[in-house]
Amino acid sequence: MATEALTAPATTRGAAPRRRGPGVRGNENLAGWLFVAPVVVILGLFLLLPILMALWVSLTDWNGQGSPFTGQVPFVGAENYTRLFTEDGLDRRDFMTSIRNNLYYVAIVVPAQTALALGLALVVNNRMLKGKGFFRSAFYFPSVTSSVAISVVFLFLFANSGAVNRLLALVGVDGPQWFADSRGVLHLLLGAVGVDDPPAALTGGGPFGLTWWDWLSGPSVAMMSIITLVVWTTSGTFMLMFLAALQNVPVALDEASTLDGAGRWQRFRHVTLPLIRPTTFLVLTLGLIGSWQVFDQVYVMSQGEPAKTTLTPAYLSYTTAFRDFDYGSGAAISFVLFLIIIVLTLIQRRAMADRDPVGRRRGWRRRRVPEGS
Repeated sequence: MATEALTAPATTRGAAPRRRGPGVRGNENLAGWLFVAPVVVILGLFLLLPILMALWVSLTDWNGQGSPFTGQVPFVGAENYTRLFTEDGLDRRDFMTSIRNNLYYVAIVVPAQTALALGLALVVNNRMLKGKGFFRSAFYFPSVTSSVAISVVFLFLFANSGAVNRLLALVGVDGPQWFADSRGVLHLLLGAVGVDDPPAALTGGGPFGLTWWDWLSGPSVAMMSIITLVVWTTSGTFMLMFLAALQNVPVALDEASTLDGAGRWQRFRHVTLPLIRPTTFLVLTLGLIGSWQVFDQVYVMSQGEPAKTTLTPAYLSYTTAFRDFDYGSGAAISFVLFLIIIVLTLIQRRAMADRDPVGRRRGWRRRRVPEGS
């Protein structure tokens, strides 16, 4: 009896474990997929499928008549893409002109709207400021107003006899014809110091069908008016993002740095900016994406003129497809623009990544310790 009592537990421990049924937790994955299935179907049907269809159109010579998925539509492969980069002609020149215009647009709009949004957020976040609700609403109001309506208002403001030129006339400045002046800002600055004619070295050649003098023209006067409009209308949204980040900065850190003798600029640089770094990355990323997709303001205010100095890739894609009925080239331009946005976003993320060699070295050591043990 004693022997049987001693061997019984061993027999029980040596037996195979009994499998449990699926139970409630066993069906969690299935239940989760059932909950997200409607959203997945909707996104796949109205987002992924149109993207794949547009990708196919970019490989064809479809003119908008009939279905692009029939055998009657010529398949041209990558020809629509090669015309934008390698083949000399109007297609490449227009595309590269739009890229040049958008590069200057991004280089001015993204830093300007980020700096203005951060400055407005710092003003509104000031504990000594009275009427914060009024200033928040006033700064945010342009962002919720229709872009088309504001563009029409700016057309009147920047007209030849508009309010902007009248204000300039009060200080003795003869205002330009804003939406008819195709001169680049950098060319105007060079002309102010006596450089009226381009140097021969900058007119002999250049990449992608444009001369170096064309690449170095800077944004046109017409583009500067659009830039002014966009910076004013987009800063309000980004101000709210910065304001939310600033309100999450612990007051104790700011007070401790003040007790340590840090000045206002030192506190902002070494305490505030590092803590709002994720929000800064978000603002820069959204600003970069939005600035490469600019369309409304160009469509309403200039339609790419004068002399195509306000032409952007998004507007060029629209005109190529819906005005010239070259849907293949229009779709190709849109996909190239998509790749440009993805690459620049990845570069920006890499540039703004936290660089802490000490932390990385410690993390490496922590990962290496279990291997040697």
